Amino acid sequence: MVDYDEKWQERYADLIATPRAALAHVRPGQRVFVGTGCGEPVDLVAALTARAGELADVEIVQLFTKGVAPYAEKNLAECFRINSFFIGSNVRRLIQEGLGDYTPILMSDIPRLFHSGRLPIDVALIQVTPPDKRGKVNLGISVDIVKAAAENASLVIAEVNPNMPWVHGDALLDVYDLDILVPVDTPLIERRSGPVPEISEKIARHVAALVPNGATVEFGMGRIRGVGRLPQAIQLFLHDKKDLGVHTEMLTDGIIDLIRSGAVTGVRKTLDRGRVTASFCMGSKTLYDYVNDNPLFCFRPTEYVNDSNIIGKQMKMVSINLALEVDLTGQVCSDSVGGKFFSGIGGQVDFNRGAARSQGGRAIIAMPSTKESGAQSRIVTILTPGSGVVVSRGTVHFVVTEYGVAFLHGKSIQERVMALISIAHPNFREKLFQEAVEARYIRPEMAGLGGRFIVPGEESMRTTYLLDNGTQVSFRSIQPTDEPNMRDLLYDLSQETVYYRFMSRQKRFTHRQIHDFVYIDHRKDVAVVGTVPDAAGEEIVAVGRYFLNERSNKAEVAFVIRDEWQNKGIGTFLFKHLITIARRNGISGFTAEVLRDNRRMQHIFNHSGYKVQSRIEEGVYSYVIDF
Repeated sequence: MVDYDEKWQERYADLIATPRAALAHVRPGQRVFVGTGCGEPVDLVAALTARAGELADVEIVQLFTKGVAPYAEKNLAECFRINSFFIGSNVRRLIQEGLGDYTPILMSDIPRLFHSGRLPIDVALIQVTPPDKRGKVNLGISVDIVKAAAENASLVIAEVNPNMPWVHGDALLDVYDLDILVPVDTPLIERRSGPVPEISEKIARHVAALVPNGATVEFGMGRIRGVGRLPQAIQLFLHDKKDLGVHTEMLTDGIIDLIRSGAVTGVRKTLDRGRVTASFCMGSKTLYDYVNDNPLFCFRPTEYVNDSNIIGKQMKMVSINLALEVDLTGQVCSDSVGGKFFSGIGGQVDFNRGAARSQGGRAIIAMPSTKESGAQSRIVTILTPGSGVVVSRGTVHFVVTEYGVAFLHGKSIQERVMALISIAHPNFREKLFQEAVEARYIRPEMAGLGGRFIVPGEESMRTTYLLDNGTQVSFRSIQPTDEPNMRDLLYDLSQETVYYRFMSRQKRFTHRQIHDFVYIDHRKDVAVVGTVPDAAGEEIVAVGRYFLNERSNKAEVAFVIRDEWQNKGIGTFLFKHLITIARRNGISGFTAEVLRDNRRMQHIFNHSGYKVQSRIEEGVYSYVIDF
């Protein structure tokens, strides 16, 4: 329980002033720092703006703010110059029109700008709790770069607000390190979460599948029009995880349900074990009340939270951040597209580096496959001229859209092209493939295969099967990106399994044979793979396929299961899944050729529950299965 000094206004009477009197100290040409996010000192900002007619060329430095930013108006551009490290909606228009500045910089480097004197702060406007009986105030919901700014500003003016939560961690300042105290009693700015769009749910499910139990997670800042605050939406799909930790810049209301569901315990964190680590939070009063004097939370400055060395020490660190555009080589644009600035670098590079260094870590970039109108792909062959690369092609790891996951790190350009086209919107896949051929990213002889990336009813082919031992096998349509894994599968099969599947004793598979497995004419053929996670992404354990005979409207079916995964029910499940797909596509039945000795396959067909006819000739059963 915080022991506040109830007589603090008497004790520190010589430091107290009204907002108007406090802001009278600001002079033309000075650099003024404004506190971050929902911790913005609203009354001080209003008093500063009220002096616009008396001021000129005042540079307002901020990470970003959630207030109305009354100083960010065209008619005040001569009085106030905005210099923002991250572009929020309240200053975006002014910056895009060239009337404000954006400083691109890693979040972890900002405090060093202040401490080194390279960006000297004349005045810092911050918000704090009332002092306790030791003479300490607390920065509450905005520690981030505010602590460094307050420690280095020539003049610190602090709103003292009893509504500001007292948080645990490294959030204290001595009251005598503040120059002017301005008592206020106003509600903190709140940011409420809206409904999650359907596209966000699809992306979130893919991302959540990449978060293992025991991981420590970062939920990045920013939002994308049409999908909202995606990193926060992902939290809704993590409730069934076990022993997650949190080490992130920003907390939102979603953290409350994650903790109450038991998903977040922090017991497997390497640093700050058992605690949720953050540098600021933005949400509702419910969230602010929840973090108030709650030892489960540990609020620390940006120089700690965003230090990639510290991030990398966490076991299974998972970073989740957003992109605006990604090219086929893996370059990630996050703060701008086509020379127009939208947000900022923020902590994306810090956490991408840290998660990549972490043992078992995963650095994830998420985005919708198209821009809001659907008329433009966010996956492009060549970046829009003027776009800024935030994560380089050499350091990108996972890219996720609503169509799936592409793992790029350590992959060749051709492998990246295949992976990214596979998660692009189907309307753009063929065009991207052709452009990749023209750009010499892939072999010229592959021209014309772009249509094989378009999978009608792709979502309907996805399903899962839970084995008796608790392992979940995921089924999806085969993709050209499966070529390396398909090669591994074929060469791992026993000679008996190869003989049963291909009716030959072959010991090698040509490039053309493997090619034919993964490049499917999806207009009439279907191929489904069953996969399980592995260190490199996923391993193919089963493949099922049918080939439509358009004259008979029946399809020839065949499938193969990796030897060590046989006798687990996967073949029966895969066969039934192929039947479901075929019936949905109006196919009247299956045909199959099965060797006399392949009793497992015969058992699956004979016990399918459908009308089955078979005849044997020269040791081979010919099956006809009518739906």
